[in-house]
Amino acid sequence: MSTAIRYYSKFGHSKQMADVVGKELGVQPQTVDTPLTEPVDTLYLGAGVLLGKVNSAVVSFIKSLKTEQVGRVVLFGSCAIIKSPVPQMQELLEAQGITVDAQSFTCRGSMGPLHSGHPNKQDLEDLRKFVEKVK
Repeated sequence: MSTAIRYYSKFGHSKQMADVVGKELGVQPQTVDTPLTEPVDTLYLGAGVLLGKVNSAVVSFIKSLKTEQVGRVVLFGSCAIIKSPVPQMQELLEAQGITVDAQSFTCRGSMGPLHSGHPNKQDLEDLRKFVEKVK
């Protein structure tokens, strides 16, 4: 079973999270600037939000995907203000005809003093346990 990890990280939160996913799965995470070159059974895709939206690089990456490239996508992310970046990514993926796993992971992300220190050790451990469960 093949797996890939892609993420976008402006402030380092999604990179921290992608590194946890990668360690758990034994797969090297790459940014969304790296296209999928081979089909994968599972794609883990992570991002945060800024001003309530996922970055345009994430949108472009999702729009570049083809249904025959990806069996399913497992979404993860962090955010400080809105509830989760997952619904935005899910809507874009489903518009492409790509299957999104029913399970996703979101934790707090810090924005200045708001939720300072997140994702923290517990958030990252919760993510590791989530990946262990859905892999």
